[in-house]
Amino acid sequence: MVCLPLGAAFTANPAPLLQRAIPSTGEKLPVIGAGTSGSFEVEVGSGPYEQLKQVLEVFFDGGGRVFDTSPNYGGADAVLGQLLAEGGWRGKTFLATKIAADSREAAEAQWAESLRSLRTDKVELLQIHNLRDWKRQLPYAQELKKQGKTRYVGVTHYVDSGLAELEQVLRTQKLDFIQIHYSVNSSNAARTVLPLAQDKGVGVLINRAFDDGRLFAKVKDTALPAWAAEAGASSWAQLFLKFAISHPAVTAVIPATGKPERQADQLKAGIGPLLSDAQQQALIRQFA
Repeated sequence: MVCLPLGAAFTANPAPLLQRAIPSTGEKLPVIGAGTSGSFEVEVGSGPYEQLKQVLEVFFDGGGRVFDTSPNYGGADAVLGQLLAEGGWRGKTFLATKIAADSREAAEAQWAESLRSLRTDKVELLQIHNLRDWKRQLPYAQELKKQGKTRYVGVTHYVDSGLAELEQVLRTQKLDFIQIHYSVNSSNAARTVLPLAQDKGVGVLINRAFDDGRLFAKVKDTALPAWAAEAGASSWAQLFLKFAISHPAVTAVIPATGKPERQADQLKAGIGPLLSDAQQQALIRQFA
């Protein structure tokens, strides 16, 4: 593990991050965001926590804005909230969180706790986590939007078994965002859900672009494709992220990391050319 002192310099991106517009408003977001699952489940004041300070410095200095979290992520909300407060970054952050509850009463209590943990009085995006009780929770999120507690609402899922229901929700509900998995070895979302989101004018956040890290085990000691340099990719992480954002429906991808050097590398996926259709299909075949 590379451990660097707080404030350690990383090579700055040679160009600004590519931005995509949120379809419902036209607001633009950088295509490389960040998540908190796993990586932010640490103890405040610990070594990993201090390293996360570096991660956020790299992220915001590199032009990042979108942070996605959840009350289900083992205290990650509180860790992110404290880091944003300590660094003075809340004003730069497009903050997305979730409701994961089975009743209105539980949702209200969870939402109040999320605001306390995140040290804020509102968020930019509130999502129904994995479509859980969405018929009751989505109207509640819409109420919070009307109250100015969130600017956007959406729903999420993370595995193929949720695609059919996600498609149903997209067809029948008014949404600003969906969040779904999409990677070189799990590209089924591109068959229906991603084109439908594009047709409906719904923004898309991509989770699990690295298949929870399993893709890195598959490419250990494997050279990048000969064409990677043409696409501006110098690492497998960049290539996997470029694959995700090369779909025109995708607004941003949200990989989580607790290591500043990986954060710096990931941001580089948001500059330079995107992958051609042929390059995308070559990756899908390679990891099928």
